[in-house]
Amino acid sequence: MNENKNLIFEDLFVLEIANNHWGNVDRGLKIIEQFSQVVRFNNVKAALKLQFRDVDNFIHKDFKDRSDIRYIKKTLDTKMSKAEYKTLILAIKDSGCIPMATPFDEASVDLCEELDLPIIKIASSDLNDWPLIERIAKTKKPVIVSTGGASLKDMDDFVKFFKNRNIPISVNHCVSVYPSEDRELELNQIDFLKNRYPDLVIGWSSHEYRDWNNSIMIAYAKGARTFERHIDIEADGIAVSPYCSTPENVDAWFKAFNKAKEMCGAPGSAKRNPPEKEIKYLDALVRGVYARHDLPKGYVIDHSTFDNDFYMAVPLLKGQLSCREVKNGEILERDVEAHKAVMIDDIDSPYAKVESLRKIIYGRGL
Repeated sequence: MNENKNLIFEDLFVLEIANNHWGNVDRGLKIIEQFSQVVRFNNVKAALKLQFRDVDNFIHKDFKDRSDIRYIKKTLDTKMSKAEYKTLILAIKDSGCIPMATPFDEASVDLCEELDLPIIKIASSDLNDWPLIERIAKTKKPVIVSTGGASLKDMDDFVKFFKNRNIPISVNHCVSVYPSEDRELELNQIDFLKNRYPDLVIGWSSHEYRDWNNSIMIAYAKGARTFERHIDIEADGIAVSPYCSTPENVDAWFKAFNKAKEMCGAPGSAKRNPPEKEIKYLDALVRGVYARHDLPKGYVIDHSTFDNDFYMAVPLLKGQLSCREVKNGEILERDVEAHKAVMIDDIDSPYAKVESLRKIIYGRGL
């Protein structure tokens, strides 16, 4: 298999929006907004992933009223229209993240093609669902598969099937226990998969709830290069499942990943990690955002008119919005006088709400 085709999987984070954001588009948009901010701030490559189901045909008609069957009830409760899926995929694209989906039926693969998703995920439960696998293969799109509970024969058959068709694949070690205890993670399986499939990118799909920072550092050191985790936010009175990560958790997770890369060192095929003193030197040259004239509370930042109302200059002050954090649609929460710095607390932004990001912004600059 052409190694260049596997580059799409290298150092890729797949953030699965848990429970399909309970079928609520507004909740989904909030999740996309908050997590994409954390992704950009940490300068990582990440996909935001949805689940696609043709619900009307996915559940047999005689069982649609069986609310006592948890999987059926959750599938019905999170049903979405094609238009709603399109809204979320467009928001993911606009956020700078990679749009992905796990299709659970053939009609949902059609939707993946219609929305031009660059990568398709196959769930552990579908690793031997050959009608679905064959439909996915017809798209010729790169595929990530999780191996939770799979037999060795099923894994070998799957890998052989896609390699014979020259379709890029990545294989994720996964324990399908939600949530998983540390003793259940079986991270040595990453070694097994790398030895079994040496020409593939091997990943780690994580469902533990005790300490994902340690597991990602171990997984990276063992050679995993694609990482997946469920994500959610505290909102709408809905409790976050114990196997899910909040924006603060994922921020810490990304930092643990970068620490693992720092400690392991870069191979000859990858760019080096700049030392901290070099980063600090360059951070001192980052421009801050200043108001060009008086701006009222409620002003909405628009890239098309940005130069008329703002300018960027050094020095960057502690707590000031920099050129890195400017985003369309951010709203001023207080008046800003002409030639004054626009502070992170002046705008409605997850940067001001995620404490770990806020601490970094107030710790940098003059």
